[in-house]
Amino acid sequence: MESGFGSDFGSGGGGGAKLDPGLIMEQVKVQIAVANAQELLQRMTDKCFRKCIGKPGGALDNSEQVRTGGRSGDPRVCSLGLPLRLCVPQKCIAMCMDRYMDSWNTVSRAYNSRLQRERANM
Repeated sequence: MESGFGSDFGSGGGGGAKLDPGLIMEQVKVQIAVANAQELLQRMTDKCFRKCIGKPGGALDNSEQVRTGGRSGDPRVCSLGLPLRLCVPQKCIAMCMDRYMDSWNTVSRAYNSRLQRERANM
């Protein structure tokens, strides 16, 4: 049974088949992209859960307690710096993930722009 990646690397049948370096590079790039996406999702989930969930219970409902205080220590705001009414766990997690992705995209664009400038100067 073949499983997507890896199975094409040695699928020439015999030892005399030539491997396509371009195909191998593309498969490696895809594997790296998948690994990076998985790591991004894991980090985002961990950070947002820690920020938004104060005392985990059996369900994420409005009675669930969220972390309060934020950076300012003000008990009227949640850990995202928003009024408590906006910080029920579902909203807190959704907003946290939105902010995390926006930040990641901003940093990613800046990094790629810098790489392009550096390559142009070489």
